[in-house]
Amino acid sequence: MLYKLIETKSLLSRAIKRQFSMAWYCSGTSNTELVENLSRMDLIKNEQVKRAMMGVDRAHYAPSRPYSDSPQPIGHGATISAPHMHGHACEYLVNYLKPGCRALDVGSGSGYLTHVFANLVTSPSGDGPSGQVIGVDHIPELVELADSNMRKSEQGRELLDSGKVKFITADGRKGWAEGAPYDAIHVGAAAETLHPQLVDQLRAPGRMFIPVSAEDPTALGGQYIWVVDKKEDGSIHKEKIFQVSYVPLTDPPK
Repeated sequence: MLYKLIETKSLLSRAIKRQFSMAWYCSGTSNTELVENLSRMDLIKNEQVKRAMMGVDRAHYAPSRPYSDSPQPIGHGATISAPHMHGHACEYLVNYLKPGCRALDVGSGSGYLTHVFANLVTSPSGDGPSGQVIGVDHIPELVELADSNMRKSEQGRELLDSGKVKFITADGRKGWAEGAPYDAIHVGAAAETLHPQLVDQLRAPGRMFIPVSAEDPTALGGQYIWVVDKKEDGSIHKEKIFQVSYVPLTDPPK
C-alpha cells in the first residue's frame, strides 16, 4: 500500500514536471501564435480562457519578449508571470468568472491578467451582464503602469472608463473589502499563509487561486499553488495543486 502511494506521487510529480517543461516550447512570434501553442500543448483547454487570452495582446503588458512563455521583469522587483501560469490560473477560476461575476486580482502588477479576467466576466456581445475586476497592488508605480498598459487598447480604455476594471493601491494581503464579496480571487505573489481576510472576502460559493510558501523550505520553489473553495454553506475546502516559484507577497518596498 505504501509502495503504491509513493509510486502514485512519483507519477504525478513526473506528469507535472513534464507539463511545465512543455511550456517552454510554447513561445511564439505573436500573441495568437503564443496562445495557440499553449492550447496545442493542452496547457489551455477551456475555449473561454483561450478567447479571453487571445483578446489581450501581451505586448501591451510585457516590456520585452512579450510572446515568450517565461516570466518577464516589469520593474520594482516584480514580474509578469509566464503565459502558461496565467493559463493555469484562468483554467482553475473560469467557472467563477462568468459574465456578471466579480473578481479580485491581488498583486495585479502589469495588469495583464486583470484584463484577461475582465474579458471573462464581461458579456462578449456587450448587451449581457457585466461584472467587475479589481486589481490591487501595494506599489503605486505598478498601479499606474497597469492603468497605462490597459489604456494602450480601445477595449482596455472602455473597461477602465466604464468602471468594469479598477486598479487600487493597497495591501493585497488584506484584499479589498469595499468590493467584496468576490466570486474569484487570484493572488499573483507568494503569501506566507492563507490570509483570512482574503478567505472572508470570497463569495459562497467562490474560489481563490493562491501561491503559498511551503512549510518545507527545501521544496521546489519553496511554494505551492493552493485552490481554496468556499462552499455554499460557508465551509472551506483547500487543495494543494502544484509547486511554483513566485515573488513574495510582502510589505511595500521601503
